[in-house]
Amino acid sequence: MSLTARNVLGTPLVACSYAPLTGYLRDGCCQTLPGDAGLHVVCARVTQAFLDFSLARGNDLITPRPEYRFRGLKPGDRWCLCASRWKEAYDAGVAPPVALESTHERALDIISLDALKSCALMS
Repeated sequence: MSLTARNVLGTPLVACSYAPLTGYLRDGCCQTLPGDAGLHVVCARVTQAFLDFSLARGNDLITPRPEYRFRGLKPGDRWCLCASRWKEAYDAGVAPPVALESTHERALDIISLDALKSCALMS
Protein backbone atom coordinates (compact mmCIF):
# COMPACT_ATOMS: atom_id res chain seq x y z
CA MET A 1 0.00 0.00 0.00
CA SER A 2 1.20 3.48 -0.79
CA LEU A 3 2.40 5.35 2.29
CA THR A 4 0.48 8.38 1.04
CA ALA A 5 -2.87 6.62 0.47
CA ARG A 6 -5.56 8.26 2.59
CA ASN A 7 -9.08 7.27 3.50
CA VAL A 8 -12.19 9.47 3.46
CA LEU A 9 -11.44 10.54 7.03
CA GLY A 10 -8.03 11.89 6.00
CA THR A 11 -6.06 9.24 7.86
CA PRO A 12 -3.89 6.42 6.41
CA LEU A 13 -5.85 3.90 4.35
CA VAL A 14 -6.44 0.61 6.19
CA ALA A 15 -6.79 -2.75 4.42
CA CYS A 16 -10.32 -3.78 3.45
CA SER A 17 -10.08 -7.58 3.10
CA TYR A 18 -7.55 -10.33 2.57
CA ALA A 19 -10.20 -13.10 2.54
CA PRO A 20 -11.54 -12.64 -0.02
CA LEU A 21 -8.55 -10.80 -1.43
CA THR A 22 -9.91 -7.52 -2.75
CA GLY A 23 -8.80 -4.29 -4.35
CA TYR A 24 -8.02 -3.15 -7.86
CA LEU A 25 -4.45 -4.29 -7.23
CA ARG A 26 -5.62 -7.42 -5.34
CA ASP A 27 -3.56 -6.32 -2.37
CA GLY A 28 -6.41 -6.17 0.17
CA CYS A 29 -6.72 -2.38 -0.06
CA CYS A 30 -9.12 -0.11 -1.92
CA GLN A 31 -6.35 1.75 -3.72
CA THR A 32 -6.62 3.09 -7.24
CA LEU A 33 -4.39 3.80 -10.22
CA PRO A 34 -4.97 5.80 -13.41
CA GLY A 35 -6.08 2.60 -15.23
CA ASP A 36 -8.85 1.91 -12.70
CA ALA A 37 -11.79 3.11 -14.80
CA GLY A 38 -14.27 1.76 -12.24
CA LEU A 39 -12.64 3.57 -9.32
CA HIS A 40 -12.75 0.53 -6.96
CA VAL A 41 -12.33 2.57 -3.78
CA VAL A 42 -15.33 1.92 -1.49
CA CYS A 43 -14.73 -0.77 1.11
CA ALA A 44 -18.14 -2.31 1.76
CA ARG A 45 -19.53 -5.30 3.61
CA VAL A 46 -21.78 -6.63 0.87
CA THR A 47 -25.38 -7.58 1.50
CA GLN A 48 -27.65 -9.88 -0.47
CA ALA A 49 -29.73 -6.85 -1.50
CA PHE A 50 -26.63 -5.17 -2.94
CA LEU A 51 -25.42 -8.35 -4.67
CA ASP A 52 -28.84 -8.77 -6.30
CA PHE A 53 -28.88 -5.07 -7.28
CA SER A 54 -25.42 -5.33 -8.86
CA LEU A 55 -26.37 -8.52 -10.71
CA ALA A 56 -29.49 -6.86 -12.12
CA ARG A 57 -27.22 -4.13 -13.53
CA GLY A 58 -24.92 -6.59 -15.26
CA ASN A 59 -22.16 -6.95 -12.67
CA ASP A 60 -22.29 -10.50 -11.29
CA LEU A 61 -20.31 -10.54 -8.06
CA ILE A 62 -21.88 -13.82 -6.92
CA THR A 63 -20.75 -16.40 -9.47
CA PRO A 64 -17.25 -17.83 -8.91
CA ARG A 65 -14.78 -17.05 -11.71
CA PRO A 66 -11.77 -19.31 -11.07
CA GLU A 67 -9.98 -17.99 -14.15
CA TYR A 68 -9.74 -14.66 -12.29
CA ARG A 69 -9.10 -16.28 -8.90
CA PHE A 70 -12.52 -14.97 -7.81
CA ARG A 71 -14.58 -17.24 -5.56
CA GLY A 72 -17.74 -15.14 -5.74
CA LEU A 73 -19.03 -12.95 -2.95
CA LYS A 74 -21.42 -13.85 -0.18
CA PRO A 75 -23.30 -11.52 2.16
CA GLY A 76 -20.90 -10.32 4.86
CA ASP A 77 -17.80 -10.33 2.64
CA ARG A 78 -15.85 -7.09 2.50
CA TRP A 79 -15.02 -5.92 -1.02
CA CYS A 80 -13.71 -2.82 -2.80
CA LEU A 81 -16.65 -1.58 -4.82
CA CYS A 82 -16.76 0.91 -7.67
CA ALA A 83 -17.69 4.30 -6.23
CA SER A 84 -20.32 4.92 -8.92
CA ARG A 85 -22.03 1.54 -8.30
CA TRP A 86 -22.11 2.17 -4.54
CA LYS A 87 -23.62 5.62 -5.18
CA GLU A 88 -26.18 4.09 -7.54
CA ALA A 89 -27.10 1.54 -4.85
CA TYR A 90 -27.27 4.32 -2.24
CA ASP A 91 -29.67 6.30 -4.42
CA ALA A 92 -31.78 3.12 -4.81
CA GLY A 93 -31.80 2.47 -1.04
CA VAL A 94 -29.67 -0.70 -1.15
CA ALA A 95 -26.16 0.56 -0.42
CA PRO A 96 -24.12 -1.86 1.65
CA PRO A 97 -22.41 -0.59 4.80
CA VAL A 98 -18.93 0.88 4.36
CA ALA A 99 -15.69 0.80 6.34
CA LEU A 100 -14.69 4.46 6.31
CA GLU A 101 -11.11 3.79 7.40
CA SER A 102 -10.70 1.44 4.42
CA THR A 103 -12.47 3.62 1.81
CA HIS A 104 -10.03 5.60 -0.33
CA GLU A 105 -10.37 9.38 -0.35
CA ARG A 106 -11.01 9.30 -4.12
CA ALA A 107 -14.51 8.05 -3.27
CA LEU A 108 -15.26 11.65 -2.33
CA ASP A 109 -14.95 12.56 -6.04
CA ILE A 110 -18.32 10.81 -6.51
CA ILE A 111 -19.91 10.31 -3.09
CA SER A 112 -20.46 12.81 -0.29
CA LEU A 113 -18.85 12.11 3.06
CA ASP A 114 -22.29 12.47 4.65
CA ALA A 115 -23.67 9.67 2.45
CA LEU A 116 -20.74 7.41 3.35
CA LYS A 117 -21.06 8.21 7.04
CA SER A 118 -24.79 7.45 6.95
CA CYS A 119 -23.87 3.88 5.92
CA ALA A 120 -20.75 3.47 8.04
CA LEU A 121 -19.99 0.16 9.72
CA MET A 122 -19.82 0.44 13.46
CA SER A 123 -16.32 -0.28 14.76
